[in-house]
Amino acid sequence: MARGFCHGTPACVAASTVPGVEAALEVQGVVKRFGEREALRGVSFAVAAGERVAVIGPNGAGKTTLLSILAGIARPDGGEVREVNGGTIGWVPQQAALYRRLTVEENLLLFARLEGHEDPRRSAEEMLELCRLTERRGEIVARLSGGNQQRINIAIGLLSRPAVLLLDEPSVGLDPRQRARLWEFVLELAAHGTTVIFSTHDIQEAERYGQRLLVLADGESLFDGSAEALREAVRLEAPESADSDFETAFVAYLHHRGH
Repeated sequence: MARGFCHGTPACVAASTVPGVEAALEVQGVVKRFGEREALRGVSFAVAAGERVAVIGPNGAGKTTLLSILAGIARPDGGEVREVNGGTIGWVPQQAALYRRLTVEENLLLFARLEGHEDPRRSAEEMLELCRLTERRGEIVARLSGGNQQRINIAIGLLSRPAVLLLDEPSVGLDPRQRARLWEFVLELAAHGTTVIFSTHDIQEAERYGQRLLVLADGESLFDGSAEALREAVRLEAPESADSDFETAFVAYLHHRGH
């Protein structure tokens, strides 16, 4: 996918919420159409190095479409995406892209070779250590838990040492303990400078792990800011839901915005 540049337009500048920190990724006015349906309508935002952004919204909001465009898998019909300083982007789809009859190590070696690494074995060793999979290296993937399979999935996404890691519904199907371990690992990646953008249907998960929340509905960006700011927006838009749990209040907020 050809990458463009954000020329310091007000929308792009306003999207960055980390003063004094250069964005790792800039998105300006991205539009995507499928026939007559507009899946994304001029979405703009910027994300800083090490920042965690949760993309939330109802089914059909455009979350996966947006992530696939950021990953370069799909092309936008309008707008620009820019990786600052030439940083790469890692993509981890919701469905694990693994060869289940191979071992953990064999999967990592295979994908390292497919990506053209000069020393695939060294790259695989680095990911085994980084993702705490060394003790599982010889195990057949199909026999591992969902949480461990998702860690392998993320390890494959990290093979290129991306500046930005995209996670599409990373905790779907995981039990609470597996989910906690997964997020502990993701938070550690972010703490070391990896920018993490993840989509989720779980508003509590977004609130807990996203420093910023990007709310999409019907392809439109409705909100970009902290969980606290979203709570305030919910209170203003849907005061009758002020005493409800956050998920119920969020649904009322979407309704008040016409979605």
